[in-house]
Amino acid sequence: MAVHKKAQAEREASVVWQGDLLSGSGTIETVTSDAFGGLPVSWASRTEEANGQTSPEELLAAAHAACFSMALSHELMGRGSAPERLEVSARVGFDPKVGGGFEVSFSRLTVRGQVPGMEMAVFEQAAREASEGCPISQALKGNVEITVLPTLA
Repeated sequence: MAVHKKAQAEREASVVWQGDLLSGSGTIETVTSDAFGGLPVSWASRTEEANGQTSPEELLAAAHAACFSMALSHELMGRGSAPERLEVSARVGFDPKVGGGFEVSFSRLTVRGQVPGMEMAVFEQAAREASEGCPISQALKGNVEITVLPTLA
């Protein structure tokens, strides 16, 4: 019998899928927080136009951007500089794999920060360390190419 580790915080999402991969579709029904639900998802939303549907890669991009923004805020505070504003976007690539199948190939984080008195070199270092400390980055590390493109406003 497997023993399951108890985490400090656990989050859950549920999906209902109907049909085969190519013509079927699903709905992200619920998430622990009740922040959203009823999100449609399909294979086409992953590989073609989204057409009002989401994809696992889009949700991964949202998770990575949110996690990184929190980690960077923490890194900047550790340097004595609270950010006034951080604008973070993540672009996640979904590509065919050599030998068949598909993979998440990259996550590119772009951040524009408003941090009074912050020098660019210090901001760049904080962004690198935030990427290393972000739990989503850690989960992707070794499987997905992660790049961070920081700029100051």
